Amino acid sequence: MNPEGFLEVITGPMFAGKTTELIKRIERQIFAKRKAALFKPSIDNRYSEDHVVAHNGLKYEAFVIPNNEEGVKQIYDITKREGYEVIGIDEVQFFPMSIVEVLNKLADENIYVIASGLNLDFKGDPFEVTKELLVKADNIIYLTAVCTICGAPATRTQRLINGKPAPRNSPIILVGGSEAYEARCRKHHIVP
Repeated sequence: MNPEGFLEVITGPMFAGKTTELIKRIERQIFAKRKAALFKPSIDNRYSEDHVVAHNGLKYEAFVIPNNEEGVKQIYDITKREGYEVIGIDEVQFFPMSIVEVLNKLADENIYVIASGLNLDFKGDPFEVTKELLVKADNIIYLTAVCTICGAPATRTQRLINGKPAPRNSPIILVGGSEAYEARCRKHHIVP
């Protein structure tokens, strides 16, 4: 039996547990005997080429998809061809805007879609893809991390270059982990 179509978005800063939550939700659907799959953008090869991997080491096999228009089309085609009832997309902010329409369409076609992505870039501006998905979502899971400076709830991602905050004119996309980013609260998030 197909689950009802549903679009769920997991968002927050880096180190908030978004990928862990995504994997947990996919595994729960598999335990419920639903056919499920994970997708990840090819740009994200930090921990594995062919698995979605959380910062805590939890991992799950995934389809690796180019983070372009062709990749968005592949997500749709693979989901329909293989008869997946549930799909998860990690690092959704790395895909083009067309992914919003495709994920919304899949939800309309009775697929349970779970998308995980960053809320804000290192400057504190919204990622457009995530922002648009939030508007379309049936459910939003907003996670916070812990500020590395004061321990308060962190809602922002601080990019560091040689231990100092990255300048405003740095490129928006820079795939990395704890060597390049920290979770920060509003007070301690700095954009020179």
